[in-house]
Amino acid sequence: MLELLITIVALLLFTSLLGFFLTVMKEKYYLKNNVILIDNKHVSQDDLDDTDAQEFILDGTKLTAGDEISIITKEREIFKGVLIGAMHNEQSIKLVTYANEVIKLKIESIRQLKIMSKYGKFFS
Repeated sequence: MLELLITIVALLLFTSLLGFFLTVMKEKYYLKNNVILIDNKHVSQDDLDDTDAQEFILDGTKLTAGDEISIITKEREIFKGVLIGAMHNEQSIKLVTYANEVIKLKIESIRQLKIMSKYGKFFS
C-alpha cells in the first residue's frame, strides 16, 4: 500500500514538473517571437488594432503590452488591469481592467502609475 502511494506521488510530481517546464518553454517561445498574449475574451481585435505602440516609456518607466499596472488618475480614480498598448496620436493608453472593461486613459490624466507585474518577468 505504501509503495503504491509513493509511486502515485512520484508520478504526480513528475507530471507537475513536466507541465511547468512546458509552460516556461511556451512563454519563452512567445517572448522570442514578440507575441504578447492577453487572455481576455472582452478584448476585441479593434482594440488591439487601435494601439500604435506595444513598448513605450511613460514618465521614465518602460512599459510593455501585457504588463499588469495600477493607475491613479488626477480625479483619484483607481484602475487596475493589463496594459494593451499606447496611441501616440491621441496621447493615451488602453488597458483592460479586472472587471473586463477596455478603457482608454489620457496620459495627462494619470497622476501615479505602478507596475504590479511585468510581462515575461520570468526571463528578464
